Amino acid sequence: MDPKNADRRRNDLEQLPRAQRERLSHIDFKLYFLGELRRADVVERFEVGPAGATRDIAQYREIAPENLELDPATKAYRPTSDFVPLFEHQPQRVLTALSQGFGGGVGDELRSMVRCEFPPSLSLPAMAVLAPITRAINRGKAVRLGYTSVHSGKTEREVVPLALVDTGIRWHLRAFCRKHQEFRDFVFTRMASPTVLEDSPVLPEETVEHDAQWSRVIELELVPHPEHPRPEIVRMDFDMPDGVRTVKARAANAGYMLRRWSVDCSPDHSLRGPEYALWLSDPLALYGASSAPLAPGYQDPRPDGAHRIIKA
Repeated sequence: MDPKNADRRRNDLEQLPRAQRERLSHIDFKLYFLGELRRADVVERFEVGPAGATRDIAQYREIAPENLELDPATKAYRPTSDFVPLFEHQPQRVLTALSQGFGGGVGDELRSMVRCEFPPSLSLPAMAVLAPITRAINRGKAVRLGYTSVHSGKTEREVVPLALVDTGIRWHLRAFCRKHQEFRDFVFTRMASPTVLEDSPVLPEETVEHDAQWSRVIELELVPHPEHPRPEIVRMDFDMPDGVRTVKARAANAGYMLRRWSVDCSPDHSLRGPEYALWLSDPLALYGASSAPLAPGYQDPRPDGAHRIIKA
């Protein structure tokens, strides 16, 4: 698209109220990813009247007249061959919407917009457990809860919740543990009866600013696994035209992420199997990261490294 035309579009959008920009973004989404738009799509999604939806479509046509045309047979708008999206659509949000729908209404059942298949989550937090935890994170409060760990069994803990983490397999909580006086990961499904402690002040050393593992960001260089039979396919799959994909992860989470991505983190790329398409070119980047033992094939260079474990 001509840069001047792109600037004009951007300026026209900035003049509109936010609510209308959201409706125009939905129009753009429907045309771009589903190939059709009807006035009812705007009416049902935003609960506006037919006249309001007509005005929104007219506004979209005024800003991007080359993007859509009316199909007389179906009374639906279609994207033209010259269509250029008016908005930047983030891949993760698009895929979530396509696979699960928007789910904007109270009690709405999530329904996919196109046929798709994705694995169900086998481990999700109970809402009665999640809600007190997120309230505590938002308000900077501590929580008392029952917790069952692999090493200690069932105990009562006081923790200061800091952040939610999705490892791809389960959700856990990053929190300061008052019992052990250190920052740890707590699995949601092992929690019971969390209660926000309204009258228990959170000390400075219990806050996220003092969690060194959370604050430390590691740069990881991923490359095609040296034993992969078709490295050019790996470069295509992981968007690495130069043969390297650099990602950043918190030291507290890097091991979880590398396991989720099935990255061989052994120093001599010794792991075998079709799941290992990637290799961490510098495993020492994980040195000192508390989550490093979870990374596939990682070898701690410290003498006692083999005995280090993740506790929660």
